[in-house]
Amino acid sequence: MVVADMVHPFVYRSGFPQGLPEIDLVLSAGDIPGYFLEFLASTLPVPVVYVPGNHNDEYINEGEGRKLPQGVINAHGRVVTAAGLRVAGWGGVPRYREGENQYTDSQARWGLGKLGLRSRGGVDILLTHAPPAGPHAGSDYAHRGCPQISAFMARRHPKLVVHGHIHEYEGKKVSYTDEASGAQVINAYGYHILELAPQEQRVLTRVGAGD
Repeated sequence: MVVADMVHPFVYRSGFPQGLPEIDLVLSAGDIPGYFLEFLASTLPVPVVYVPGNHNDEYINEGEGRKLPQGVINAHGRVVTAAGLRVAGWGGVPRYREGENQYTDSQARWGLGKLGLRSRGGVDILLTHAPPAGPHAGSDYAHRGCPQISAFMARRHPKLVVHGHIHEYEGKKVSYTDEASGAQVINAYGYHILELAPQEQRVLTRVGAGD
């Protein structure tokens, strides 16, 4: 299951996960509140892997401070193995104003370059908040695509790229195939259930979706 950018009422409910097929991994592509991440981790006996978005929603306020959610895996800048898949993570967005979790072009080149070195053994999934450059890039400056993500895809050829940040109001298709890398790119806004081929780790069927 992939999620991003909103707390979907069909998922955040007392009966969850009733009505859904068996889930073996959750990927959160950013701007998901920490309490929702912990809900997923406590409700599903599977790994929950996330990257931060640009609104710092992942923190949980506790007393006079805040803490990161428990029972989940922050993949930002790392390669983690979950449910038998190697997942490379890159959170945040290209800088559009002052604020946390925004990066300049040089910071993206440096950070994604380091992530590329850590991915030399190959990765199955690239999990990001911002979209790569291309069909899913937003029409406004704050939601533009990140060319450094596209460069990572061209070098490391992940089979699947999961991102958030682009909401359905943009009217864009949920997925497309990137010609340069061959990766299938998924906009995780809301929630989607993906079925992967056991061997090729390709997305075969979207067996359930919500937005």
